[in-house]
Amino acid sequence: MSAEAPRRMEPPVSPVAEPFWAATRERRLVVQWCLDCDRPVFYPRDNCPLCLGTSLEWRDCTGEGSLYSFTVNHLSSNPTGGEGPFPVAIVELAEGFRMMSNVVNCPLEELRVDMALSVAWEELSDGRNYPVFEPRGGTA
Repeated sequence: MSAEAPRRMEPPVSPVAEPFWAATRERRLVVQWCLDCDRPVFYPRDNCPLCLGTSLEWRDCTGEGSLYSFTVNHLSSNPTGGEGPFPVAIVELAEGFRMMSNVVNCPLEELRVDMALSVAWEELSDGRNYPVFEPRGGTA
């Protein structure tokens, strides 16, 4: 018999996103930063979407933010089965960018826009870690 099925489809690694995924192996959240316009760039790409600059560097993030928006999925599109219901969230990070992820360790009925969140990590099969978020301070 095979090992336990993964909880999620594991994201592929593109060359431009390799530094992001390498940092997750150390459970560090990083973001590209445009040196031309001094703004964060997320998701990873070759050019800044705001000024089209190519002077980008990787910076560590605090991993703190707030819940900008969310929806609750009751059915998983994950062919491995996944789990449901689960929240799909847009998290606004302290560094000034938003990323889509999941909120964990929080009952669905307690989710609220603007709640304080901190990054948590879900292990992937290849040693990377997937950034998810939980209420700031973790669980009780």
